[in-house]
Amino acid sequence: MKKLAVVSGASKGIGRAVVEKFAAEGFEVAVCSRSMTNLEALKNELESTYSTKIHVFVADVSKKEQIQNFGKFILDLQTPIHVMVNNAGLFLPGKILQEAEDTLEKLINTNVYSAYYLSRILVPEMETLESAHVFNICSIASLMAYPQSGSYSISKFALLGFSKSLRQELLETTVKVTSIMPGATLTDSWAGVDLPAERFMEAKDVADIIWASYNLSKSAVVEEIVLRPLKGDI
Repeated sequence: MKKLAVVSGASKGIGRAVVEKFAAEGFEVAVCSRSMTNLEALKNELESTYSTKIHVFVADVSKKEQIQNFGKFILDLQTPIHVMVNNAGLFLPGKILQEAEDTLEKLINTNVYSAYYLSRILVPEMETLESAHVFNICSIASLMAYPQSGSYSISKFALLGFSKSLRQELLETTVKVTSIMPGATLTDSWAGVDLPAERFMEAKDVADIIWASYNLSKSAVVEEIVLRPLKGDI
């Protein structure tokens, strides 16, 4: 039976790069996004390129019921879940005292609760395997607040806290937990910024480090990974 990788927020950017990496390595992949058009394009391209199965599900991960429905959809596939990448995220720049009143709620719902609820559904199934791995895509904003990071940084600090707590809870199981803190990565979040592409990391860099971490021996885990552009933060 094939192994399954689960990636939330997977139609673009880092999520898409992760999906492609695992598909290329022979995994079936279950993905969610708000856009069925984007999901169908991803499915058609990767299934034809890599001869594997891409399972797609439309979900707004900021909505508790929808992320839970995605989890139930995955369980119904009845395929061993060896990898889960909590990637879905939203970036809204601003200052805490000036940003729109509902900004914190939007960011916590998308960046934290999505990982929390999906993990509660899927991790118990992952614990039944000889080895499995959870990756939480945090941010350098999980480590240090910066100007205009506002509630985004609050949410990413919270996601790192969630990831650390999950790691502690799963110490006596076969499930590894890794927190990934990427710096500036060339995705749609940086659209319109007047900087050369080489000033950013590539989304593929994050996917490659996830794959490398997954392939360690069963007795080793990388708990935290910080990646930055060669010339530092932007």
